[in-house]
Amino acid sequence: MNTFIHPEQHWVLWAILISVAAFSLWAERTKIGSRLSAVVVAILGTFVLSNLYIIPSAAPSYDVVWSYLVPLAIPLLLFKADLRKIIKEAGPTLLAFFIGGMGSVIGTIVAFFVVPLGENGWKLAAIFSSTYIGGSMNYVAAAEAVELKTGDLLAAGIAADNLVMAAYFLVLFAIPSIKFLQKRFPNRHQTEASKDVGNLSEEMSTKNSITLLNFSKALAISASICATGYWLADLTGIGGTSILIITAIVVSLATLFPKQIGSIEGADLIGTFLMQIFFAAIGASANIFVVLNYGPILFVFAGLILTIHLLFLLGAGKLFKLDLAEIVIASNANMGGPTTAAAMAVARNWRNLVIPAILVGTLGYAVATFLGVALGYWLKTF
Repeated sequence: MNTFIHPEQHWVLWAILISVAAFSLWAERTKIGSRLSAVVVAILGTFVLSNLYIIPSAAPSYDVVWSYLVPLAIPLLLFKADLRKIIKEAGPTLLAFFIGGMGSVIGTIVAFFVVPLGENGWKLAAIFSSTYIGGSMNYVAAAEAVELKTGDLLAAGIAADNLVMAAYFLVLFAIPSIKFLQKRFPNRHQTEASKDVGNLSEEMSTKNSITLLNFSKALAISASICATGYWLADLTGIGGTSILIITAIVVSLATLFPKQIGSIEGADLIGTFLMQIFFAAIGASANIFVVLNYGPILFVFAGLILTIHLLFLLGAGKLFKLDLAEIVIASNANMGGPTTAAAMAVARNWRNLVIPAILVGTLGYAVATFLGVALGYWLKTF
């Protein structure tokens, strides 16, 4: 099928991808956009353009996003993944985070055998488990690691993931106010927040500053890590290992040289924008009929994982006498990563949980892809 814009019109396609990515970040600040999220807006924007035959569903520009922008973004998002600091300062929230990750693994195993996903089932299991162990960034990394590049399936998965996640976050926000749970779990953080007359969200301001020096250092280091990672992957001869090697390198550097790497402000913002371009490319390559075909079953798959995750976390949290707020923040970090977890702590006025939320969320970014991909390859044997 011919489209208004041809696959070889590279500059036009790049203008569209970058513009949609920028628009999605702006839209997230609006009332409607905040409910959808920037990721969904980016996917929907190019999804509509593609299925109206304005832009092509396959183009060399999209391949560039997969091959270069995604690997470049991953180190940028992990510059602050100092494992020693995370283990030392995260406290009980770290324990809750590990328990939540175990719940996601158990949920994925159950869902894999209950929900039929076809020949790509193990790949989808790897992707969803990675996402629900350590946050949405791992969706992209795991997809690259298991070499699932089918835009239709990825778009359907993201659609199902975001729909389930939206409902799940509403549940998480409600949990600290449920009297049944309040009577059965410690609720110290919520009690302190109720007495706190200050507004934490108003007190906190964005301190990330992207200077020209920080910008250049961040890109130079990230590109060097990618070059090294792909070179080592070529030596192994094993497909999909490049992303895992890149992740291992940047986490090692962030842990060994926290002052030098972690002090580069704004790297995560650059990485986030590159990821938005990726989501725009995913939307462009998705076919509406395939998305509608796969979407419902993936919705059930994701919903079952999250249900088991939450029940396991609450049960183990009760056993270890974890605070209800710590359970909620850890679960949020499992699902969304450091950004959403910290945002929830701020919104709830849980002052003492903002830093732990960022720390365990960053840990999720660092380790979840390894765990999810390993789980996927194990499930492949059945």
